[in-house]
Amino acid sequence: MALLRIAVQSKGRLYEETMELLGEAGIKLSAVKRTLLVPARNFPVELLFLRDDDIPESVASGTADIGIVGLNEMLEKKKDAKIIRNLGFSKCRLSIAVPKNAEYKDTSWLNNRKIATSYPNILNEFLAKNDIKADIHIITGSVEIAPGIGLADAIFDIVSSGSTLISNNLEEVEKVIDSEAVLIGRNSRLSEEKQEILDELLFRIEAVKAAEDKKYILMNVPKDKLGDVLKVLPGIKSPTILPLADEQWCSVHTVLQEKYFWEIINRLKGAGAEGILVLDIEKMVL
Repeated sequence: MALLRIAVQSKGRLYEETMELLGEAGIKLSAVKRTLLVPARNFPVELLFLRDDDIPESVASGTADIGIVGLNEMLEKKKDAKIIRNLGFSKCRLSIAVPKNAEYKDTSWLNNRKIATSYPNILNEFLAKNDIKADIHIITGSVEIAPGIGLADAIFDIVSSGSTLISNNLEEVEKVIDSEAVLIGRNSRLSEEKQEILDELLFRIEAVKAAEDKKYILMNVPKDKLGDVLKVLPGIKSPTILPLADEQWCSVHTVLQEKYFWEIINRLKGAGAEGILVLDIEKMVL
């Protein structure tokens, strides 16, 4: 039986979140420590663990069938691969940062400056688009220290919380792109058998992602207050309404985005809802 080979990052935050997603999709792996290629125990896939910047090439060359990698690496490497799905985790941005005392006003400050980066292709496109001529100094590793040791005037690098910039006395001045984890594949077609495996994997991922940040809400409502409660609920499609032993009451079930719950909880109580129960949702098939 064919196995769909997935290239994934071998360590770091993206690795952790990729493993979490695959686990939630019901894919069980053997121990992965210090192992390059690991088959799943219960699903026809195998994971190829690589450096993040090697994943686009592994997919483009056919070494892996698909890969999970940061959009920043996909755009930087410019390999013959396509984005199948945005995954919504490992979010960050690629930005230009300068020393806090630089008196930066706009992009013209970058003219004739030296910029340190691990992403020269993306930076080159940004500079060309803004008609800026600068000297790009390619660094692999701790880019943020370059201005402090006199190696560069500015940096172009990944920013998440911004704490690394602060600790190196740098200030983010230009956001160039937003990035997140993406599922990528070759532009050429997979075999029919592997495509079926990928379709099933995507189905599982969709069910996991659809349930994110959503809660299942149950509440008891007097029948004469039902209309008022339903007006408050911004749920998915129509809520479920079930009779209770007391004929004057009913049970209302619905799904809400978590961010809305605290906004409407007092409104639900005010409309007559009682015994409100909130449950996590693991998977959701739409």
